[in-house]
Amino acid sequence: MNDLWFGVSTAIWLGLVTAVSPCPLATNVAAVTCIGRQVALPRRVFWSGLAYGLGRVAAYTLLGALIATALATPLALSNTLQDVMAKLIGPLLTLVGMIVLKLLPLPATPGVPLARWGERLGGGNPGGAGLLGFLCALAFCPVSAALFFGSLVPLAVEHQRPLVYPALYGIATAFPVVALGIGLALGANWAGRFLHRLPQIERIGRTVTGTIFILAGLYLTAKYVFAIL
Repeated sequence: MNDLWFGVSTAIWLGLVTAVSPCPLATNVAAVTCIGRQVALPRRVFWSGLAYGLGRVAAYTLLGALIATALATPLALSNTLQDVMAKLIGPLLTLVGMIVLKLLPLPATPGVPLARWGERLGGGNPGGAGLLGFLCALAFCPVSAALFFGSLVPLAVEHQRPLVYPALYGIATAFPVVALGIGLALGANWAGRFLHRLPQIERIGRTVTGTIFILAGLYLTAKYVFAIL
């Protein structure tokens, strides 16, 4: 039960950190802006925001489940490979933590052409907004890729939850967008205030997550690679 709660909470936390990371944050804000142009039609704003979030959930769930299932083969679960993974997980977590904290500079990836996509998909109907969310979720930047492929997927494989953990991760990444969509539909002032505070939330979440990853990675490296602890 403790392992289950740890996995669930970790998947949700990774999703929230991803949602407020710079690249996904910019994508989400741009998408909400496109969807919010229908402010005269509150119901359409609500359903478009929800559809955008579901599109992101579907993308992460499908991709994560495919990768985690492919890795969770009988060979991958053998004792030999488990020993190898035990030695790799520490350096991997340390590397992910360095990327999250931006201590390891990586080349920037091409941005998502949201201006064009938003006009064609996000500004129309909920179906288009859902497709926009699906496509935007697959436009990984270094930080989101490190969190997804370097942390979420290994977590899903280790706990043998190839569907549940990616789905929870996707729901967490979509939560801010859905919440903002509901706020815009209701005309709530907190939606605007939340948008202004997102950069500060992102810095705090990224700092906490990166630090934990580095400390955990160093501990696991010392224990399983160097057998110090």
